[in-house]
Amino acid sequence: MLTGCQGEHRPVDRTPLPTVAAPPYICEYVPLRAVELMTGVRDPLVRGYFDLTSAGGLGDGVCAVYQRGGDRLKVLLVDLTPGGYPGQIKEDLDGGASPLPEIVPGSIGSYFRRASGENNAAFARLVRGKAELSVQLEIGVEGRNNAADVAALMKLIAPKLITPASAPSASPSTSPSPKKG
Repeated sequence: MLTGCQGEHRPVDRTPLPTVAAPPYICEYVPLRAVELMTGVRDPLVRGYFDLTSAGGLGDGVCAVYQRGGDRLKVLLVDLTPGGYPGQIKEDLDGGASPLPEIVPGSIGSYFRRASGENNAAFARLVRGKAELSVQLEIGVEGRNNAADVAALMKLIAPKLITPASAPSASPSTSPSPKKG
């Protein structure tokens, strides 16, 4: 009876996420190997796509990753939206989130692990101009550095998903003044 309750225990794979995006990809841009490491889900069920030509070239789309089986729990969500707000990043940082490096020129970002530790969830958000990319790890692998995983995934995918159209425009104070005649 005691062996029936123990179940199968696999050791935690603490392999760091790749530093270079490589196929196979899910949703055309997200490396499958990185997803498998950070979620612990092999052969995940995937739904979604990205359209980098929509919203005036800012891009839009979502990629949802689920566990297979009866429950089909969502474990990861990658979301690209044409509505970036740098103030949200500043709020995250003021709330204790860690800053992301400038992954894409002109970008600002943050990442953090859910304070409660529930489901080993961690989140990363990057804003550049009017584009926002978020990585939401809903169920992470216990024993991994889940916050580092979402930051590493952001580094892999942001250069492909944040398009040149999102580059911040020059602020009015830096543009030349019209000449008075």
